[in-house]
Amino acid sequence: MTASDEDSVLLGLAGGTGRITLNRPGALNALTHAMVLRISAALDAWEQDPAVDRVLITGAGERGLCAGGDIRSIHRDAAGGGTGTVGFWRDEYRLNARIAHYPKPYVALMDGIVMGGGVGVSAHGSVRIVTERSRVAMPETGIGFVPDVGGTHLLGRAPGELGTHLALTGTAVGAADALLCGLADHFVPAARLADLVGDLTREPAGAPLPEVLSRYAAPSPPGVLAEARAWIDPCYAAGTVEEIVERLLDHGAPAAKEAAETILAKSPTALKVTLAALRRARRLGSLERVLEQEFTVSCTALTALPDLVEGIRAQVIDKDRSPRWSPATLPEVDEAAVAAFFTPPGKDRPRVFDRLDGLDHSDEFEEFDRPGS
Repeated sequence: MTASDEDSVLLGLAGGTGRITLNRPGALNALTHAMVLRISAALDAWEQDPAVDRVLITGAGERGLCAGGDIRSIHRDAAGGGTGTVGFWRDEYRLNARIAHYPKPYVALMDGIVMGGGVGVSAHGSVRIVTERSRVAMPETGIGFVPDVGGTHLLGRAPGELGTHLALTGTAVGAADALLCGLADHFVPAARLADLVGDLTREPAGAPLPEVLSRYAAPSPPGVLAEARAWIDPCYAAGTVEEIVERLLDHGAPAAKEAAETILAKSPTALKVTLAALRRARRLGSLERVLEQEFTVSCTALTALPDLVEGIRAQVIDKDRSPRWSPATLPEVDEAAVAAFFTPPGKDRPRVFDRLDGLDHSDEFEEFDRPGS
């Protein structure tokens, strides 16, 4: 690991708190493979360290915790036919599961922009704090990709069809709606974050976590999704993306029409695969099983879906915001093309986990191949 890799994740220990600071503010703290490995190694070391009572993850700079994975690197890899991204995703998804089951409190300050991979290193934690500046999203369909890092697991558990709405549109939500959707636990005003961190890291021993939370947590400003469920739940309960769009357009609520227009600008293939992935995730149960499914979908998108390269080009590289999706419309994406994303991989590609819930991988996709699944 180079000095620059170490600088991209700053580690420290103060007041019994192991501190992780994502330190690429110029890139909105976008995650690289080296950063994932450094975080994982720190969590391994701190789990056995009696001097560490809890872990705190924050982002450097004023703009946010983390805007996601380093998609410029993914674009270079995918466009060049490389496989480095596969290894990155595997280690990233293992880290997501590690965070979800970490035996010590894992406190994530989800201030500012928290998207994609940023959700993966925060929203699986045991204590998730948002502020009035928080903008939390899984925006993958806009770059021809599908929510990953356990995103379909998190969104699949949101009330009603809120998760489906957020997954298809990629809408960023504020504090109240992140709390409503189960992506966060506490609201703390941004102006009080420095004091909160100071209390957690005070030497020789930081204040107890429950005491800190009771001192700083406050009611969040109002959100918009609770009332929007009046149109979100019936519209997104439809069986296909086409029918969802039709219901949104026919509903009459201006916000429903806007959601339909937003969806129609996304990758048609990514939309259909996302809907299938989200609904399968609800039945898969454990986070690990969902991450394994996401790994299969992600690897297929990397090698077989031109929309990922094109979406990153349009949104990040050239920034013309005019992706040329292939296929270009929802009706052109048939069921066989969607099913191919969920085909169990061959023996030549690693899986995320050696075993799932004590079961061999052989039954992982079996339930979805039965009639009526």
